[in-house]
Amino acid sequence: MDTSLGLRNETRTVWATALCFALGTIAGFVVLQGPPRPLTGPGSLSQPVAAIAGIVASAAFVVSTLQHRRGETDPMPPWQTTVSHVSAVALTVAFAAVTAFGVLLGGVVFGAGLHDFTAPPLGGALVAGVAAAIGGRFAYTAGVGIRTRDLATLLFGFLTIGTLFAMATASDPLWWQQNFSQLGLGVRGWAFNGTLVVAGLLFATVGAYIGRDLHRLRGDSALRGIAAVVALWGATGAALAVVGFVPIERNRVVHWIAAIATLVLFAVAALVSTQILPGPPRALLIATVGLGVLLVAAVLLHWPMGLYSSAGLEAIAVGLGLVWMTTFVRVLAVLVPDAPRVSGRSTLLRG
Repeated sequence: MDTSLGLRNETRTVWATALCFALGTIAGFVVLQGPPRPLTGPGSLSQPVAAIAGIVASAAFVVSTLQHRRGETDPMPPWQTTVSHVSAVALTVAFAAVTAFGVLLGGVVFGAGLHDFTAPPLGGALVAGVAAAIGGRFAYTAGVGIRTRDLATLLFGFLTIGTLFAMATASDPLWWQQNFSQLGLGVRGWAFNGTLVVAGLLFATVGAYIGRDLHRLRGDSALRGIAAVVALWGATGAALAVVGFVPIERNRVVHWIAAIATLVLFAVAALVSTQILPGPPRALLIATVGLGVLLVAAVLLHWPMGLYSSAGLEAIAVGLGLVWMTTFVRVLAVLVPDAPRVSGRSTLLRG
């Protein structure tokens, strides 16, 4: 990117941030009328501010995408255009969720330190404006040209934020003695279950972007294999979303089948993605073998040695999986050109 274009984009980002602040403040002042509100709890600032910031962030992503990537799909065949548009819609939802959960977690953290703090309508409106400006700037910047490794970072960050918020608001403070599914129980379980649903959407979107990068690297000759990669990542995301849609208290059998399917599909998707990548590069092989050994060791420490609960094993497995995904998409970023590649095929699987 040349200097003048970079500076022009940065200027647009500054104006977009200011506009997001203004929109968030105005919306907050309208919604938060009435007596002063605390940061958390019934009738607090957190929920309406989270909703406002989430809506503004999603709108900022849409505007940025239209500004900076308009016409990018015009020369593409319909199937390639559809994949691009569906991914954009999924990301719009994801940015709204990430921003909203970030505000909710921030409310819990600040609420623990600022006892008896309340804000009148104007003060609450300014809080909404700041939250909307932060989320909006992040989303607007992503719309300029989001990459696969940015999505992997977004997924990792969202899982962390959503899980921490679910832990802070869990109905059972001793959930960790069993497994993470306990966070989805009770009236407060929506936080963890919602995190899994949106994370599933993000997994599928990451898979679509991995397919895009592999197509830029391998071309139409590898479309069948690339389609299998995208389908496997999509299936992984769908299985994870089912884990959130069907909490353990609603249907234990379906919940555990979906949870196991998520792990199996993730492993298969990782294997197939590695095989279709040229090489594969040494860094990826070292990471795959090393993380596999660590996962086996973690399983043995859980059973039969019993050094930690199932929750500990789940946390280690998810963490290692995300580390592998981060390594994979960083390797892709090194190999793949930035320019879009238009497919010469009118349909996905046939010439």
